Amino acid sequence: MTFANIALLIAAFTTALIAGLFYSYSCSVNAGLGKLPDAGYLAAMQSINREILNPLFFMSFMGTLFLLPAATWLQYSNQGTTRFYLLLAATLVYTIGTFGVTVLGNVPLNNALDGFQLQSSSAGLLHQQRELFEKPWNRLHSIRTIANAIALILVLLACIVKTETLKPE
Repeated sequence: MTFANIALLIAAFTTALIAGLFYSYSCSVNAGLGKLPDAGYLAAMQSINREILNPLFFMSFMGTLFLLPAATWLQYSNQGTTRFYLLLAATLVYTIGTFGVTVLGNVPLNNALDGFQLQSSSAGLLHQQRELFEKPWNRLHSIRTIANAIALILVLLACIVKTETLKPE
């Protein structure tokens, strides 16, 4: 097994970890949180958003951001291969659709929620804060989940495709 193939497998693994995290969050956590009253929902989201900032999450989330381009570069050849183009597409989809949406969309919403004082807020203010947060955050989460699933499919295809060049020599 070559170094390029090892890098590809590690990139596939980290992409799958994040895809699984986002998918399972969509299927279970969001459904459960949606049933909570406003104060409970906001408190739970504040807690989750703080706890996700841990080394294991960053290793997979940021690791994918670096491993996908590295695996893509290692698969590059002058003739171009299907594997290279699949990885290039996966890199772009992950970088824009997963990382970009998270950093430019979900994180600012998380930061705004983190600064919100739950204990000193009225029921009306809690409801207003939830309305400002929940739907936009879930919409962005759906976008990044779908993008990550697409990136994973592209990476898995790159793992199984033969490495013939696309251009005749």
